[in-house]
Amino acid sequence: MDWVNVGNAGNAADTADGDRFTTGVQRYGAVGYTYQVGKYEVTNAQYGAFLNAAAKTDSYGLYNSNMADLGITRDGDLGSYTYSVTGGMENRPVVYVSWFDAARMANWMMNGQGSGSTETGAYTLNNAISGIVLANAGAQVYIPTENEWYKAAYYNAVSQTYSLHANGQNSITHANYGSSGSTDVGTFSGAPSSYGTFDQGGNVWEWNDAVTVSSRGLRGGSWSSVGDLLASSTRFDYGPSIEDSNLGFRLASAVPEPSSLVLTMLASGVVLLRRKR
Repeated sequence: MDWVNVGNAGNAADTADGDRFTTGVQRYGAVGYTYQVGKYEVTNAQYGAFLNAAAKTDSYGLYNSNMADLGITRDGDLGSYTYSVTGGMENRPVVYVSWFDAARMANWMMNGQGSGSTETGAYTLNNAISGIVLANAGAQVYIPTENEWYKAAYYNAVSQTYSLHANGQNSITHANYGSSGSTDVGTFSGAPSSYGTFDQGGNVWEWNDAVTVSSRGLRGGSWSSVGDLLASSTRFDYGPSIEDSNLGFRLASAVPEPSSLVLTMLASGVVLLRRKR
């Protein structure tokens, strides 16, 4: 998975302007630490690898049969399921994934992939497929907070300002919206965010860790959205168990402390990671 570094810790929140929010009121984007976020949305190929490792019985419904038409098929019997990615659709963003699916992939990655647990790590799920589960302190790979997602999409550290769209501009360019389906991640490469992420505007809606009563946050708009829904002024929320054809995710990651980098060299790759929330 490709990551981009989001530094400039301690930046101010977006005070917005005009028709976005109430002028001068701080809203989203303030983050007091350095972190990483996925350069792209999680793809069919990446999610397929997760399924093959963690969903042989698929006790938690990580696979949705609608995925078969959009890039991932399942074969075999319960206990020995295998998953294949349709040729030419490897780099499409995975869709029909719930917040819980994303959280379980985050746990699996934090636990070293392979046979790593999906139930503990960044989130203590313990078989949960509904309700609200918060990230654990020290989470290393996780669903980005709304502020983290917002900063990576809209903040420009050089000018210390926010743009309306995730291309560093206040107008829509180089984004997949108002179309008939998703495109390969990074297809619209002409205008990345200031930190170098792609498709934070359009392609698929993306989960974030915001909580609104019994729902979780969504941002960014999708291939089926009208242009206004791609803007920083738009925030939605869905029940965390919902899965849809225009709904995907990207992950975030903590950054090693300087002392941990030394430990990495001295201890053959053992890295201690810190996450501030």
